[in-house]
Amino acid sequence: MARIRAETGIDEAMIDALVEGFYARVREDDFIGPIFAAHIDDWGPHLAQMKLFWSSVALSTGVYQGRPMPKHLPLPIDARHFDHWLSLFEATAHELCPPIAAEHFIVRARRIAESLELGVANANNVMVGPGERYRRPQASRAPEVD
Repeated sequence: MARIRAETGIDEAMIDALVEGFYARVREDDFIGPIFAAHIDDWGPHLAQMKLFWSSVALSTGVYQGRPMPKHLPLPIDARHFDHWLSLFEATAHELCPPIAAEHFIVRARRIAESLELGVANANNVMVGPGERYRRPQASRAPEVD
């Protein structure tokens, strides 16, 4: 943890700013904002959890003890949503963090998005092969894999 802090400059204040800034964008976003709004009534506890999550992910603090995968499995999301989530996250990280810290966060965010996308695909009985992306099926259509 000390090494990461020294190399990247990431601290809890930076994590707080990143989480607050990112979720402010999410709440205003026309594409993924409604999905979050449908599942989060009180943003305070969610933001607190996300700060713990990113502290654990970025600094290896171990303060987050949740299980994010089960929360994402029932959501109506696919590759398009994860890509959009990443674009908002990356823009926020680049805006609020020094370049080395932004890259540290972004590398981890990409891994998380990939893992969650694969989990959502699997939960929908879709096998996604190497280099393929999960697309949620439209009504009465077979699942699509890019």
